[in-house]
Amino acid sequence: MITSVKNPKIQHIRALQSRSRKRREVDAFIVEGLRMAEEASNSGWDVLLVIYTENLPPDGITLVNGFAERGVEVELVAPHVMQSASNTKSPQGILLVLPTARIPLPLHPDFILILDNLRDPGNLGTILRTAAAVNVNAVYISPLSADPFSPKVVRAGMGAHFRTPIINASWEVIVQTIEQHKFQVYLSKADGSMLYTEADFRQPVALIVGGESSGPSKQSYAISHQSLQIPMRNQVESLNVAVAAGVLLYEVHNQRASGAQ
Repeated sequence: MITSVKNPKIQHIRALQSRSRKRREVDAFIVEGLRMAEEASNSGWDVLLVIYTENLPPDGITLVNGFAERGVEVELVAPHVMQSASNTKSPQGILLVLPTARIPLPLHPDFILILDNLRDPGNLGTILRTAAAVNVNAVYISPLSADPFSPKVVRAGMGAHFRTPIINASWEVIVQTIEQHKFQVYLSKADGSMLYTEADFRQPVALIVGGESSGPSKQSYAISHQSLQIPMRNQVESLNVAVAAGVLLYEVHNQRASGAQ
């Protein structure tokens, strides 16, 4: 049992929890709690390390034993050690270190989401969760956005990281992807020139949302073909970016499901 918070494995976990640079350097991230551990296991994701406490419920112990049988390094830790390693106030007794493996992009993607300068981790995680729910082919994270593998984003994503390709990309890579797959690019903005319900989302589509405080970036304007607006009432100027993304993503989903514009 690990009883010291100064144990090198615990120190490594704490660094991954707190520093995006460390996560990028070692290409790893953290998930916590029984539900997320189950998500990782069910997805077949590689696991580098599992730490757990004695008070884990029976189904959690079964899960830990399953990881051990797969050859994963498993460590029992004291409760205060788990508290030190955790990024939550009330740890659930299990924490996993995972590699930031990339889910492959489909050969012929026709529906991607581009997040433009999205800084809020909660909004980012919520959008990733919605994107997974409507089967977005990939989510591209532009420079200056929050780290999609930070603890807050992972928690808010609720398993989206195991279902959807999430790609940190330069604008050059984003432009290459758009040109390669001939996407029609729609930019969401408060005063967009077209109502979102008037867009034809049955063609290969790239949606851009973001710019929480300062609006869309110049790069988004440069690559978009059309701007979309979501109508507002009662003098409301704009929606939360995660809500706006959900509205647009489900419009794409509904158009494609019904075959109607």
